[in-house]
Amino acid sequence: MDAIDRRIVAELEFDGRLSNVELADRIGLSPAPCLRRVRRLESDGVILGYSARIDPGATGRGFEVVLNVDLTRKDRATFEAFESAAAAFDEVTEIRRMFGLPDYVLRVATDSIESYELFLSTKMGDVPGVDKLDSHITMKLIKSPVR
Repeated sequence: MDAIDRRIVAELEFDGRLSNVELADRIGLSPAPCLRRVRRLESDGVILGYSARIDPGATGRGFEVVLNVDLTRKDRATFEAFESAAAAFDEVTEIRRMFGLPDYVLRVATDSIESYELFLSTKMGDVPGVDKLDSHITMKLIKSPVR
């Protein structure tokens, strides 16, 4: 990737709906070479896709919790069973297996603290192999990749 590719990526990160003509104008290229570069960045796997940023509150997911999970055992079967069960829950929006502790960090989105408590006690708490659940609720969002 050169400096022009980096500028393309930065512009598309900020606004993935830019037309090719507008993108080309912003980075100082004509449309054809700009489009070739975007297509190359897509085919090379630099640009993974395009999406819309959605207001979580408008979709009933305005209450977000970061959930640390420790497992009872650290073997492949336990990891795979946990990952499969956690990924099946609609409330779980992100799963990260970590080095060290906790074993996993999950991002969970519901509509309220009450629905989160219900999720924790009736779904996540029943997943085999879970040893410890530690919930973290954001007090204030200072910086986010979403602009």
